[in-house]
Amino acid sequence: MVAAGDGIGPEVVEATLYAMDGLGLDLELYIEPVGMAGVQERGAPITDETVEIARDMDAILFGAVEKPPPDVDYRSPLLTLRKELELYANVRPARPLVPTHSRLGPVVPGGPVPQLDVVIVRENTEGLYVRREHVIEDGVMAERVITRKASERVHRFAFEWARAHGRTKVTCVHKANLLRRSDGLFLETFEEVARDIAADIEWSDMHVDAMAAAMVTDPGSQDVLVTPNLYGDILSDLAAGLCGGLGLAPSGSYGEDGALFEPVHGSAPDIAGQGIADPVACMLSGVMMLDHLGHPEAARRLEGAVLDALASGVSTPDLGGEHGTLGFAEEVRERL
Repeated sequence: MVAAGDGIGPEVVEATLYAMDGLGLDLELYIEPVGMAGVQERGAPITDETVEIARDMDAILFGAVEKPPPDVDYRSPLLTLRKELELYANVRPARPLVPTHSRLGPVVPGGPVPQLDVVIVRENTEGLYVRREHVIEDGVMAERVITRKASERVHRFAFEWARAHGRTKVTCVHKANLLRRSDGLFLETFEEVARDIAADIEWSDMHVDAMAAAMVTDPGSQDVLVTPNLYGDILSDLAAGLCGGLGLAPSGSYGEDGALFEPVHGSAPDIAGQGIADPVACMLSGVMMLDHLGHPEAARRLEGAVLDALASGVSTPDLGGEHGTLGFAEEVRERL
């Protein structure tokens, strides 16, 4: 299913599908309007019918959705799909794709440039994102939910992902020194899963604030990170910023029976319609989708074409280039 959404969503999705078409795969596409596009076409940002269609899909390619006006009764398409399809593990890889735009410099003058190459596996259904807020005297109280079931399954997913992708270390990111019960449970289940299934993988844990510092000062020290919802959301944006920006950051959300792939960036209404949006994040999300669909060779071809284009100096204006969104897609497709 293709849900391009709003803003630059349709532009980067169109560029991605155009490039993927050059792979010669027989992919059947179902187009569904979501976000404000859904409001305009069907009177709702996402309909129950769209959710049911999504349940039957092998994968979903999602663009971006705009923040709605205050007077619109709005149900988030992305959060709805995550919840209804139980997409419990959000995977966000981050590595410098354009060295001149990496925010990571030499550790010492003249020394080698350290490389941040991490995969952040974020628990995608709980934490503060359950959105339970209550008015109290002189303020608001938010509930934060951590369960053993959700924690255990995301930890198992992280170790299985690491093993399947040749990764050698998994680190649990938490704040159990302060949130002893909630983060304590997340850490406890991590240790139980690690002792059960991780004989071949190094594992450890680190406080979230220390991890944020380590990603900047010692970027080569980490591999796969598994985190509660909010920590993963923040750390993945930090990682993207260190590696060139959100325009280069892909993601995938996985459940037992479904998966959704999307660029990390938003709808960028300030540049929507100008044809200059960077499609790299969406294309690399497409790479993750092709892997999930069982087309690893096609995934490597698309990934290689994107990286070769960037290495050749082909880029959109956000990276200092002169190519438009579809112009970049043309360059990628030619390299296929």
